[in-house]
Amino acid sequence: MDTAILHHQGGRNNPPLPATREECRTRLIQLQSDLAAIRDQIAVADLDRQARGGQMDTGWYRRARTALRFKREEMVRLQAHQRTLPGGPAERKARLRECIIATVRPDYNDDEWRTVMDAAHRLLLIQGGV
Repeated sequence: MDTAILHHQGGRNNPPLPATREECRTRLIQLQSDLAAIRDQIAVADLDRQARGGQMDTGWYRRARTALRFKREEMVRLQAHQRTLPGGPAERKARLRECIIATVRPDYNDDEWRTVMDAAHRLLLIQGGV
């Protein structure tokens, strides 16, 4: 069995978190690939065990299951970290609002714009905003 992807660093030696969303996506794709490969190896080992009628190497199986657990934990950490990085959906939505305002604002004089903003504030209050 290929044991290269079974090596994990445990909880005390976590690799540094990526600095960008793109690096997070790349690492998440790699982790998904590693998880699939480990699951495939476990399935092949089980089929081999069934064909031989013997037992699976329990040490190897334990390492494989541990590697799965650590890689899943790393995925959860990366996904949580990715949500904190700039460029996420909330930031894009805020930038879109700013662009809409910048596009529409020149079409209104100060009094008209104040009327639009008052209406928007009332709508926000009705919808339960702050």
